[in-house]
This record gives sequence, C-alpha cells and structure tokens, in this order.
Amino acid sequence: MRAPWHRSEGTPGEPSVPSAVARFAVAGIVAVAVVGVVAFLIMRSIGTSEATDNASEVTSLIGSGIVEPNLTQAVIDGDPAAVERFNRLIDDRVLNEQIVRVKLWDADGTIVYSDEPRLVGQSFELGEDERETLEHGTPDAEVSDLDEPENQFERDQGKLLESYSQVIGPDGEPLLFETYQQYSSVASGGRDLWLAFAPALIGALLVLELIQLPLASSLARRVRGAHRERVRLLERAVDASDQERRRIAGDLHDGTVQDLAGVALTLEGAARRVEDRDPESARSLRDGARHARESVRSLRSLLVEIYPPSLQREGLRAALEDVLAPLEARGIEADLDYDDSVELDVEEEALCLRVAQESARNALKHAEARRVSIRLAGDGDGAALSVTDDGRGFDADAGGEAGHIGTALLRDLASDAGAELELDSAPGRGTVVRLRLPRS
Repeated sequence: MRAPWHRSEGTPGEPSVPSAVARFAVAGIVAVAVVGVVAFLIMRSIGTSEATDNASEVTSLIGSGIVEPNLTQAVIDGDPAAVERFNRLIDDRVLNEQIVRVKLWDADGTIVYSDEPRLVGQSFELGEDERETLEHGTPDAEVSDLDEPENQFERDQGKLLESYSQVIGPDGEPLLFETYQQYSSVASGGRDLWLAFAPALIGALLVLELIQLPLASSLARRVRGAHRERVRLLERAVDASDQERRRIAGDLHDGTVQDLAGVALTLEGAARRVEDRDPESARSLRDGARHARESVRSLRSLLVEIYPPSLQREGLRAALEDVLAPLEARGIEADLDYDDSVELDVEEEALCLRVAQESARNALKHAEARRVSIRLAGDGDGAALSVTDDGRGFDADAGGEAGHIGTALLRDLASDAGAELELDSAPGRGTVVRLRLPRS
C-alpha cells in the first residue's frame, strides 16, 4: 500500500504566485491601455478645443489689429483702388498656409469684402452664432459646412475651420470678420498637446503598474499561505478524527462488546442450569442471551462503519464489502462491481469508503431501498465511484433528503481532495451518488 500523500505542497487548487502575479500584470497592462486610450481621447479633445480657441483668438487679433485699423469706407463701397490696397494688405499680413480665406459681413448678411471677389455683394442668412458674435463681440469658431452656398469657393480646400470676430466699420457699425483656417493645423495643435503630456502620463501609469506588482506578489503569497494553513488544519482534523475513531472502536471492541459477549454466555449457561427446574425462567434467560448477541452484532457493524479494519488490512474492496454486509443482513439486495486495475492512494480510498458508507446508510435508513449497488471503475484519466439505490429518491434541486447523506460535508471532502461529487435523484426513481477522482 502506498504512503499517504499530503496536499500541503503543490496541491490542486493551491494559488500559484507566478500565475497570480502574471494575471495581475496582464490586468494592469489592460487597465493602463484603457486609461491611456481614454486619456488620449480626452487630451486630444482638450487639445482640439484649445487649438480652436487659439484660432478664434488669432481671428480676433487679426480683426482688431489689422483689418479694423485699415478698413475704409471706400473698401466697403467697392472702390477698385482702395480694394486693391486692402487686398495687398490681406495677402501680405493675413493669408498664409493656414488661413486660406477671409470674409467681411454686414448686419444684413451681405459680404462687403472677401479675398475671393466673386463673393462680394452676395447675401446669405447669418446663423445664430454669427449674429451672437456680430451683436456682442464674442469670438466663435466651428467646422465649415462646405455644402452651404456661401462656402462654394472653399470646397477645394478640404476640411476648414471658420472663426468669427467683431470689427467696427468706418461708420461705427459692427461688422463680422471671418477667417477660414485649415483644420489640419487645429488637429495638429491638439496632437501636439497630447504628445507633450503623453510621456509623463504613460510613464506614471507604468510606474504605478511596477509598484503594484510587488504588492500583488505579496498578496498572492499570503493567500497561498492561508490556503496551505487551511489544508494543514484540515489534515490535522482528519487525522484527529481518524485517531478518535480508532480509539472509540478499540474501547467498544475491548470493553462493551466483550462485556456483552460475556453477558450472553453467562445468560445461556444460567438458562441451561435452571431449565429442568424452571422452564419459564430458562426461556427468559435465553431471550436475554439472544438480545445480548444481537447487540454484539449491531456494535460490531457499528465498529466497521466507525473504523473499518479491512481498509487497512485488506484494501478498499474488502471495506466496501463490509459496507454492504449490513444491507444484506436486512434483506436488501447488494452487489459490488470493483475494478482491481484502478489504483488509488490511501487518501482516495478513505474518501471512497466515506462516500460509500454515507450513501449506504442513507439507503438503509431513509430511502426504503430494495437494492443497492456499488461500482468502482476507471474514468478517463482517473477513477469513479458510484452508489446506486432504487429507493424513493427525492428532489435533488430542492435539497430534499440530501442532508441524510451529509452532502455538504462529502462535497467539501471531495473538493479538498481535488475530486468532484455529484448527486442524481428524483422522487420515485432512486438515488445515484457519483464520486469522480482525478489522476493521482
């Protein structure tokens, strides 16, 4: 018989520190990536917003610093010489690779000046934002809708950003000054802002991840230590239970069982001595002797359940036969199907015996079964024990009588051994208890 194994070192279900730290690291990298993407989107939005505000500010500065001081009534009236001088001013000091178009609107929505002469004199309806800027001087900017009629000559410029500011005309009336800027320059400004902060942000996230890895490793070691301590406590509890069962079995066998056997012999001898003189007393003494012998048999059956010596001396097959013996004594048909090629260690044999004992006890006391069978066979890479009865069964989903076989306790023991316990029952069709053991 092989030596018992201990689950304290490298047991199934024991937390692995490298695996736990690796999972934490992967989760941390995913979190860093998510935070990085969100931060990128937020900062890009902030950068774009800042670049848009800067474009509005540039338009406002151009309007107040260049357009307004040099705008004359002659330009507004369309005097060719005045318009030519103003065009040169706009070409030299305003238009560039970023600013591709300028327009000057009056309150009626008429374009009074533009570097595109075909727009001058045309009238279009001003939007709410444009009127807000015209009336209150609040700068504004938005992406150009190139499908609008007033933007027909800008459609070949790509995506543009319209910026508005208020200028005061020569007659003191407010005019709307508008520039069209390449949107790529705005996006570039947002990207530049993101790139300026990206190294610091990514570096901070990575440092945070690296700081957390030792903490994760320490926590995983503590969890593993707690798991090992739990397993050690369970092993000690099982060992203590086994020792206590042996002690109780020894006390019963050497004490109560022997005493009752002596009482039975004494009563039987007394019955023989008084049989001729007092037949009635002899019958009573023999009844007492019979009851004493029955009590001895019951106690010996209990001893087998408490501590089956056959498991230690003769192996699991003999112990399972002992489990079925009390059922046969009660007139219940019992059979054992045992595959001798199945190899189990001591702990697994003890678990199989415990499951068989609990299941057989339930079939005897609660299920009103007429037939009980135990089967042990190979199951893939492991082994499987099944205990089947044809009793009245119960609703396994609702709990029912599952408590009679200590289902919760058996499942805990199976789980601690890396095994799996299943219960299949329904009212009127009996019960099947299956224990699946992995390869040792």
